[in-house]
Amino acid sequence: MTERFAVEIGKIAAAQALYPKESMLAVEERRKNLFIGIPKESSFQENRIGLTPDAVKQLTDHGHTIWIEAGAGSPSKYSDNDFSEAGAKVVYSTKEVYDADIILKVAPPTYDEIEYLHPGQTLISAVQFGSLTSDYINALQRKKINAISFELLRDKSDSKPVVRAMSEIAGSTVMLIAAEYLSISNEGRGIILGGITGVPPSKVVILGAGTVAEYAARAALGLGAEVKVFDNHIYKLRRLKHNVGTQLFTSTLDKTVLYHEIKQADVVIGALVAEDGRMPCMVEEAVVAQMKPGSVIIDVCIDQGGCFHTSELTSHSRPIYRKYDIIHYCVPNIPSRVPRTATSALSNIFTPILTEISKYGGVSEVLFTNEHYRSGVYIYKGSLTNAQIAKKFGMRYKELGLMIAVRN
Repeated sequence: MTERFAVEIGKIAAAQALYPKESMLAVEERRKNLFIGIPKESSFQENRIGLTPDAVKQLTDHGHTIWIEAGAGSPSKYSDNDFSEAGAKVVYSTKEVYDADIILKVAPPTYDEIEYLHPGQTLISAVQFGSLTSDYINALQRKKINAISFELLRDKSDSKPVVRAMSEIAGSTVMLIAAEYLSISNEGRGIILGGITGVPPSKVVILGAGTVAEYAARAALGLGAEVKVFDNHIYKLRRLKHNVGTQLFTSTLDKTVLYHEIKQADVVIGALVAEDGRMPCMVEEAVVAQMKPGSVIIDVCIDQGGCFHTSELTSHSRPIYRKYDIIHYCVPNIPSRVPRTATSALSNIFTPILTEISKYGGVSEVLFTNEHYRSGVYIYKGSLTNAQIAKKFGMRYKELGLMIAVRN
């Protein structure tokens, strides 16, 4: 009986049909070729563009289609031929470039450009909260599009890469501007920005301790200037001292100390960030009037209202004016002064984002998989999803996370 049982077990063991077998399941190919449109910037003094020709070649080599409006790269010193050789198609009307599924702009689209948008499209651009209106948001919503603000976009480290990059450029550039307007050729004080042996260094006061301040302080210290930084956030001041790696005068926004230093300064940089729509400190006109003749004020935060009572909006074509014989430089969008550098910085950020969108199969899919990208979305499928905008204008909004989870 035992022998017979063993034989039956052997037969069963030999029967391969009873063994579980591996089965090759179909693997869904989620990668999607993108159709990207890059319009020519029509906004005043916007000289940047979202992608360099090298980035365009990288994307087109991977099968993506890119249309660019003729002349879009000219302000950044890129020709239509540069983009054409990189694999992009050069189109000759704004309406045509808006046929793309993804529109990559730097400045927000104008009302006329909004009319070219179509349902299901994705717009990646700035928002410019200082000039934003409820009518503008409603115009975008009516088009049933997805709208992503690159100023709000966060990366995996929870920092804002575009804001950081543009702030680095602005911070480095302001000291070049200051040096230019201190010279006698621009009827400045006729002094060097920095210092030399045996001559007291020039004095630089910076309001704010963010990224702009950090790069401005690095540049000024590198030239030998005496730098003093003011901000009410102690952690920002501490971080700035650590990042700069040198002993640096820092102070809270104590008006007695601040105003004394401003009156003695050769250059004053306004780089504060508005909080809840209000500037933490506004330098009074009487203080500006007591500054040294020919000294320079550069108000980087002019697009948020500025932090000097004497600040008035200027442009790249007419960048300065004098008040109380103090040179005021109040140009918004300082990175557009060096558009080729700024374009390269933007391109380094947008290229990986577009590659991620392709990898996951589309905008909705990349938002579902990568939560950090959701911070930049303010309209999704025509619905407002940004609580800050909704609160500002008293509008209704939907929770993006819930909409993404449904994905209908």
